[in-house]
Amino acid sequence: MIESSYLTNHFLIAMPSLADPNFFHTVTYICEHNSAGALGIVVNRPLTINLGDLYKHLQIEPDQPQTALQPVYLGGPVHRERVFVIHEPDWQGELTVRVADRISVTSSRDVLDAIAGGAFTGHSLIALGYAGWGEGQLEEEMAANAWLSGEADARILFETPHEKRWEAAAARLGVDLNLLSGESGHA
Repeated sequence: MIESSYLTNHFLIAMPSLADPNFFHTVTYICEHNSAGALGIVVNRPLTINLGDLYKHLQIEPDQPQTALQPVYLGGPVHRERVFVIHEPDWQGELTVRVADRISVTSSRDVLDAIAGGAFTGHSLIALGYAGWGEGQLEEEMAANAWLSGEADARILFETPHEKRWEAAAARLGVDLNLLSGESGHA
């Protein structure tokens, strides 16, 4: 497989026929994809908790109380107790990985401290858990038409309401998901 076929910094858009409850009608931001597998974060499944609840659990006292209202998303079915923050790259922390020009991902507590303390004021999306694929697994799912994929757009991540991200990500590819059948097949 050539490097250009990897999907780092892409959206995986669940096809309407994908019935797996973990991924039904989801958009997943792919943070890393290589020959060993892939890691992504679902970006359109808000939980019933917000950042304030997470602050309480982690005993973080926010200097910026308005940040407590920020939603927390279910990033995927793996390690749901682990926090991932997708954010603008203006801030760098202990475990920050710059994925693209406008997008970084941090999986260490220091980003939550920075948001709470006002040291980080850019756009961010907080998620618990992630989606993971082993070697060749994502490629097999793509070949089975489980997903659409296209380059990620920071505006969809940070500015589009979560309930519109699935359709917006597909529309960026010129696809209207409402016109696709829930059935799949091969010619």
